[in-house]
Amino acid sequence: MFGNMELPGDFQFDFKQKRALVTGAGKGIGREIATMLHRFNARVIALGRTEKDLESLKEQIGCETILAELEDANATRQAAERAGKVDLLVNNAAIAILEPFLKATVAAWDKTMAVNLRAVMIISQVVANQMIERGVSGSIVNVSSMSSFQALPDHSAYAASKAGLDQLTAVMAVELGKHRIRVNSVNPTVVLTDMGKRAWSDPAKGGPMLARIPLRRFAECEDIASVVCFILTDGAAMLNGLALRIDGGFLVT
Repeated sequence: MFGNMELPGDFQFDFKQKRALVTGAGKGIGREIATMLHRFNARVIALGRTEKDLESLKEQIGCETILAELEDANATRQAAERAGKVDLLVNNAAIAILEPFLKATVAAWDKTMAVNLRAVMIISQVVANQMIERGVSGSIVNVSSMSSFQALPDHSAYAASKAGLDQLTAVMAVELGKHRIRVNSVNPTVVLTDMGKRAWSDPAKGGPMLARIPLRRFAECEDIASVVCFILTDGAAMLNGLALRIDGGFLVT
């Protein structure tokens, strides 16, 4: 999308060998973010829970890989510590266990909060602390969801985790700003990952959602990755504490 894009002044879209940790990097949005960061010269550390996916990504872009299950708090902290020095962090890993509210289970709720929210806190703490120790101007992007703003049936745990993530992002932005660490979240609409295609390809389900998007299409992984990469750059130096909708105009209709 960006090609050899140059922005005004001396800024160029080049991460200049900065080390970027991407969670949930094996598939979908996370894989596209990792690939795009590599394209713009970042040194990528890909964290995921499926060894096969990480190995194929390593073959593709030559990244470092960390295998971890983010539902486990101790494993999450150890994984973040293994990543070493990090300049850029993308908290992308998430799960969606869809259940009607009246039948929602404690097990599904706890697992969702552990992966989608608690893991972000743990990883960001580890990374932010070492950024502060090194005196670097870091950038963190949390991948949230439009469901933080728009209620959807069967999404009680998922939506609550993403709304919590947006508020966590805001608090992190307030507290870490004095250390020159920016924190933002992005909030995509439906994204056509393999899982997204399966979930929303039924016209009865996807049609009404699509009809509310003025651009008349769902997002592709590249649409999200390009925005994430821009927010990570110095060209977005005054963006902090955002919950940025990437929804094609859904919420203005």
